[in-house]
Amino acid sequence: MGKKRVKRELAFYEANGKRLEPGLCVMLRPPSPKTPPYIARIERIECDAANRVKMWCRWYYRPEESMEGRRQFHGVKELFLSDHYDGCYPEAVESLCSVHSLKEYAYLSAVEEEDFFCRFEYNASTGVFAPERVAVYCKCEMPYNPDNLMVQCEDCKDWFHPECVNLPIHGVESMSEFICPDCS
Repeated sequence: MGKKRVKRELAFYEANGKRLEPGLCVMLRPPSPKTPPYIARIERIECDAANRVKMWCRWYYRPEESMEGRRQFHGVKELFLSDHYDGCYPEAVESLCSVHSLKEYAYLSAVEEEDFFCRFEYNASTGVFAPERVAVYCKCEMPYNPDNLMVQCEDCKDWFHPECVNLPIHGVESMSEFICPDCS
């Protein structure tokens, strides 16, 4: 009878000067320097009988990695939390990062290189997103993209892209109030 493999779960692990623990998001070294780092959330960390450490990670996908591809409303720093899990070695971690909700991300005073946001979960095998529908804004009826400036109508409280309501972008931030064409 073979030996039973003994694995113990670790609360944290130090690698390359970084404290890694379940729940943290990490940027992992890609196979090619031309590829952006992979991003994952650490789900658990295990150590085997030979003291080899492995992290079990849940991958985030970039829009262009999904079956639908990148769409106009996807933000530059947008990710999808997938149902794809893998074992990864702590030595592959380049840095820690933060994956915020869309609302948290929109309120960041400064977006750093390590800041991302996620509003969808993604089933990697079927290409299905959850939620399937999101709120749309403006005359163009597009979901919110935090990379694009929007203005709110003081009367109806709807949000609009300046270019969709013929406003010059350079003057929008200095406007004291905006009334949309439907309300004026």
